[in-house]
Amino acid sequence: MNALYSTRVTHTRTRPCRHALAYRLPYLLIDLAAPPHAALFSLNRFNLFSLYERDHGDGRTPLRAWVVERLAEAGLSDASARLTLLTLPRFLGLGFNPISLFFCHDATDALRAVLYEVNNTFGQRHCYLCPVAPEARPPLRQSADKSFYVSPFMDMGLRYRFTLIPPGEAIGLHIAVEDAEGTLLRATLAGTRQALTNATLLRAALLHPLLGVKVLAAINWEALKIWLKGVGLRSRPAPPATTVTLGQDMTRNPT
Repeated sequence: MNALYSTRVTHTRTRPCRHALAYRLPYLLIDLAAPPHAALFSLNRFNLFSLYERDHGDGRTPLRAWVVERLAEAGLSDASARLTLLTLPRFLGLGFNPISLFFCHDATDALRAVLYEVNNTFGQRHCYLCPVAPEARPPLRQSADKSFYVSPFMDMGLRYRFTLIPPGEAIGLHIAVEDAEGTLLRATLAGTRQALTNATLLRAALLHPLLGVKVLAAINWEALKIWLKGVGLRSRPAPPATTVTLGQDMTRNPT
């Protein structure tokens, strides 16, 4: 199940001024119980591409155990049979990951929950856990109230609506950020699957030689442009008291 997805990420803000961006990024899909064996990838140690468990969860607990605990707290213990993580890897030891997704499957390998993990540039992290109904079929539709400060140009009191095509030959994610007036921002991630091999990792390195600093640099560059357009800064509140906000399954399948 390990794979590399060559993705295109977009953000489009519509109010109070229009601002759009698009970047290409290589995401890795990692089976937490069976990470890939590749010379150019390592778990918890330096390599060309690396996954460090401390970059996820609470930063201390072994990652799979941490996700299992969060599922149990939400009454979703049956969703912990197989756990995969879609994430931006560290490149030459460097990296910043705005969003990662944990796909949580039951013993029949049916997807039963998605854990959306969000990092901000202030060193804080929070998750949104959305169940998946047993009969749900893609595209999945989920939602959650915003409870974690991310962008200094976005208010709290917003709502996320997720539309998700889980990993297969392709992956697709659309996030609509809404206020009382409607959609304020749309973010998308779309990519195609490749085998996770030394050859595909090397190709990703050649295509993205600045990956380790690209994401954080791009965030700061786009923030400067938004500020110059006159969008004011919002003060940063204290982080939520809990590490996980529970969301909802909004999928409506045809009958």
